[in-house]
Amino acid sequence: MARPDGVPAVARTAAPPTGGAARAPRATSAAAEYLRLVLDDAAAIEFEGPLVRARASGADAATLAELEGVRLLALQVRAAFAARRRRESELSALFDTASDLAALRGVDSVLTAIVRRARQLLGTDVSYLTLNDDARGNTYMRVTDGSVSARFQALRLPMGAGLGGLVAQAAAPYATASYFTDPRFHHTDEIDDGVREEGLVAILGVPLIRGSQVIGVLYAADRTERAFDRSEVALLGSLAAHAAIAIDNARLLEETRTALEELSAATRELRAHTESVERAAGAHDRFIGVVLRGGGVEGVAAAVTEALGGRITVLDEEGRPTAGDDGAAALPPDPAGALALARATGRTVRDGEWWTAAVTVGSELLGGLVLQQAADLSDADQRILERAALVTALLLLIRRTAGEAEGRVRGELVDELLTVPLRDPDGLRERARRLGADLDRPLAVVVVRVEERCRGRALAAATHLAATRGGLAGTRDARVVLCLPDLAAADAAALVRREVAAAVGRPVTAGGAGPVHGPAAVAGASAEAGRCASTLEALGRAGESASADELGFVGLLVGEGRDVPGFVTATLAPVLDYDARRGTDLVTTLRAWFATGGSPARAAEVLNVHVNTVTQRLDRVGRLLGRDWSAPDRALEVQLALRLHRLTAAGD
Repeated sequence: MARPDGVPAVARTAAPPTGGAARAPRATSAAAEYLRLVLDDAAAIEFEGPLVRARASGADAATLAELEGVRLLALQVRAAFAARRRRESELSALFDTASDLAALRGVDSVLTAIVRRARQLLGTDVSYLTLNDDARGNTYMRVTDGSVSARFQALRLPMGAGLGGLVAQAAAPYATASYFTDPRFHHTDEIDDGVREEGLVAILGVPLIRGSQVIGVLYAADRTERAFDRSEVALLGSLAAHAAIAIDNARLLEETRTALEELSAATRELRAHTESVERAAGAHDRFIGVVLRGGGVEGVAAAVTEALGGRITVLDEEGRPTAGDDGAAALPPDPAGALALARATGRTVRDGEWWTAAVTVGSELLGGLVLQQAADLSDADQRILERAALVTALLLLIRRTAGEAEGRVRGELVDELLTVPLRDPDGLRERARRLGADLDRPLAVVVVRVEERCRGRALAAATHLAATRGGLAGTRDARVVLCLPDLAAADAAALVRREVAAAVGRPVTAGGAGPVHGPAAVAGASAEAGRCASTLEALGRAGESASADELGFVGLLVGEGRDVPGFVTATLAPVLDYDARRGTDLVTTLRAWFATGGSPARAAEVLNVHVNTVTQRLDRVGRLLGRDWSAPDRALEVQLALRLHRLTAAGD
């Protein structure tokens, strides 16, 4: 028979030679056969073949003894070769593990590879690794290979319990061929149930040591009884040493990573703090510049947006945008509530993307600043907004103080202009000139009727308007009076009504007169403007503005305390009711008849109807109002009522 590699096999049927000369070739042939068995890595039982055949062929005792010696030597060589291969495999596994560590692979993948290699090299059914949990005071399963029990894989072991507890206490390897019958270990139901469910019998455990501390245990286990030899213990110990190194490297790497992250976070925080300090310093310098230049709230708002970005809205003390601020869209849902909370806490209040700071002087609320900024504001940035509110309070206080002083001077001047008889016109001209007003320019005089509780804010707004337009403002007889140059009376009244209404937050009534020239004409124009304002309220048009020219002669006849609706109803009620019920237009016919001088024919042309139609309508008016309705006395009342009815209807 030939071997698979082509080497001819030794003949196993040759007849046994006789004598010593014959034994030498036979022994030599047997030795060659044993060498070939070693090379073929044959099973140990096959080494009995040459000896069995020699006995069968009748070999003498010396020959058999010699063959037995060769067999034993061949088996030793075979065992040496197997040990070398095993050692090479172990070294290769340790080298691979060292390579894993050198490659800085993740600790999970390194531990998984170590446990898998331990199972493969020791030829066990299961291998696993546990780590100590110092926080919970027990040991938990970290990695398993070959395990089939979920309960075993999730097992947590009390410190000192089981084989692993003995390994950890002694910091030395322990092995058992039969775990359940081994009295050396502290058995618990939880551990024994988990081991029994996995079916383990023989267990070897070696400690994972970091410095002088045991941090875990590496195990190899079989489901049948087995004795672990010294080399297997040493091999598992080497793998455990690598596992400890991997865990320690992971710890050091994590500590390094954490330190770097903390350093990076500290650097970012320091950079952010430095930037915020620089931003705060820059904003402070800009605030000082605004104050020194005599700027206003607008300058402060611009400095805030330059420092923090976003959009600033200035609020009054009731949480409404100040006059001229179009930032209604940049307000929180409840600006008044946010302003009240900011005032109570003395800090910036956030509501979504809006940040509100109160502008206060002592306990008095002057207004607020609202910054629309979606990004978070740091504490330093919030201090910038609060400092801006403080500077705004200072500017408002300065402006209010100056305004009050100037308002008193302007108010005293207006009061003297309205005093009859007028004294020292030239002196009044000079005083007005010092205030930036020229009494010889065309002046529109406006009188504002406003509720008493709002009169202070109305006067402040009027004084500011007059100062910015080169005019004067003051109060007289509980009314606010303004003199504004180079404006028609109607335009001046409309402008004042808008500005003052925005300042007080509710409608005001304004009457205008003029333009007039010179100090002596102001008092008369003021009286006429006051009558216009009274007329508007009497006509039910409070909250509007008008001049004497717009009201016509009605403004001379109607004033405070006149019941205009009652007069119209008493004079025209039958005609008005008839038109309302029948859908006719007798009122329009009356107006056309009066407008054409009492001519039915011309009234018919104006109304574009037949003259007979006008005659019939006038007859109907006579039956409703009485036959004397066209007499001079009654006709004047009817015509005045018609005019008042039209003016009243215009205000609806």
